[in-house]
Amino acid sequence: MPIFQKAVFHTTVANLRDLPPDSQREIAFAGRSNAGKSSAINTLANHTRLAFVSKTPGRTQHLNYFTLDEGNYFVDLPGYGFAKAPEEIRSQWEGLLAPYLRYREPLVGLVLIMDSRHPLTDLDLQMLDWFAQTGKPIHILLSKADKLTRQEQALALREVKTALAKISDNCTLQLFSSLKKTGVAEAEAVLGGWLGIETKEEALPPVGLRTEKVARPKNRKAIGWSARTAKVVTRTAEKKKPPAKG
Repeated sequence: MPIFQKAVFHTTVANLRDLPPDSQREIAFAGRSNAGKSSAINTLANHTRLAFVSKTPGRTQHLNYFTLDEGNYFVDLPGYGFAKAPEEIRSQWEGLLAPYLRYREPLVGLVLIMDSRHPLTDLDLQMLDWFAQTGKPIHILLSKADKLTRQEQALALREVKTALAKISDNCTLQLFSSLKKTGVAEAEAVLGGWLGIETKEEALPPVGLRTEKVARPKNRKAIGWSARTAKVVTRTAEKKKPPAKG
């Protein structure tokens, strides 16, 4: 059972002065365009089209806030990398992202989504450098893990883990697949811890369902005899009993 109830769209922010004033805890989601960021947000927020999955890379150009519950938000950051946008807009994104990641007080952690087939691009490393300076935790989702063999998955984990050791000691990582729902429970546990939300365990089925077979106690009244046999023997004895003398 997902620990996050269905999130709802809150607001789009293009300027740091417009950030929600009531925010207590925020988790930011960042990632290179086409790395599976929107799909990851939708999966974790228990939605199908909360964060729009675009066929055009770089469609997200602002900070999109989604309410989880009162004071808690997921924040969808602009995609980066293959974004088909003018240089002026890219500069605006960097002017928005860097200060937000470094100085936003309610921001409790960053989820960085990397395509498990192409992790650790220059832009991924730049994002890590920006955020590592805050000392806040970073959780990396190696997305689209279903497209790799187990051997390739292990290799990707080892490669990224080695690189992270040189950047920050406050990073965790895992494999993730929105399609196969791989790693969802693991990610929920990490993010729930950041937000102070306890994991909800699935309820066990009630005891004593009608479909269950219940052992019935055996009739122990006629030990060594069946009640039916006893009646037959009694009737036979009565028939053979001689008539009483008058």
